Amino acid sequence: MPRLSIVVPAYNEAARFPITLPKLAGFCERHGSVELLVVDDGSRDNTAALIEDFARGRDFVRLLRNPANKGKGYSVRHGMREAKGEWILSTDADLSSPIEEVEKLLAAVEREQAAAAIGSRALDRSLVGVHQAPLREWSGRVFNVVMRLATGLPFRDTQCGFKLYRRDAALAIFERQQLEGFGFDVEDLMIARLHGFKVVEVPVRWDNVEGTKVSALNGARAFWDLAVVRWHQVRGRYR
Repeated sequence: MPRLSIVVPAYNEAARFPITLPKLAGFCERHGSVELLVVDDGSRDNTAALIEDFARGRDFVRLLRNPANKGKGYSVRHGMREAKGEWILSTDADLSSPIEEVEKLLAAVEREQAAAAIGSRALDRSLVGVHQAPLREWSGRVFNVVMRLATGLPFRDTQCGFKLYRRDAALAIFERQQLEGFGFDVEDLMIARLHGFKVVEVPVRWDNVEGTKVSALNGARAFWDLAVVRWHQVRGRYR
């Protein structure tokens, strides 16, 4: 069993991966006992072929394929279920949070005796080197206010794509996840709370990288997903 699994959801990332895959592989090789799982979400470019080629000679790299373009939530859940590590990190393909920031999350879960740690851009905004466009940044802050009112969760930034789960917590949480789109982050944190898993929020370095897959429609859908999460909770879907 590796110490750490890194799960990277990927959709049409052929342009990014020649830059980010070597960074991820270098981290794995330096630290040892780390596996890298890249989940191809039905990409229409040559993402899958690029990963397959990169994995040759690197037995710590695995390609997972979704049956179609299913969404980021589906991809992360797929990777979490297949991961073998004691701890499992999900990170975005653009490495907007450098992979080395996982050390902060690992230190936090050990210090706080927590089952999960989530990277946060909101706890220390001085760590944000490159900001999003003002409208996107402010819509994110509005979403967080609405999220806390709707769910009662205390976190300042649920949407940073840099999250670490202990293996047992990941299996329990992602087995109950219902959402497959971008609202899954809030749902997973709600499930963690309902099942008594302690989650800590940790400030991390973050730089906006152009080429986001989150459209305006996806952003609007995330607000609707908050209502869906509350409805699933009331109906007992997360038991």
